[in-house]
Amino acid sequence: MSTLFERIGGEPAIEAAVELFYRRLLEDSLLGPVFAGIDLPRLKGHQRRFLTLAMGGPDAYAGRDLGTAHRRIAERHGLDDRHFDAVLGHLDASLDALGVAAGLRAEVQALAESVRAPVLGR
Repeated sequence: MSTLFERIGGEPAIEAAVELFYRRLLEDSLLGPVFAGIDLPRLKGHQRRFLTLAMGGPDAYAGRDLGTAHRRIAERHGLDDRHFDAVLGHLDASLDALGVAAGLRAEVQALAESVRAPVLGR
């Protein structure tokens, strides 16, 4: 059976999704301020590698665990479920805009939902 990474379209799909995803995040009035002053090219690279690994692609992610990676930003900006829900919405909309089928998007949403607690510091 193929991985979610393969079924979603592999590296080109992840690359396109991350670009569109961050464009949407930056335009969002709730989430945009969270990314002010952050090294976006570096962050996008981490996001591409993390999504690739999480979806069963080649393991090139060498970043921190999600709780550690988000701790300061969660505390500084008071991240809560509203923020996380908005991120999930932008992720789904980005994949939808790229033509990813609803069933695959649901798998991605379930995967993303599984990291809510560590991202929000719970």
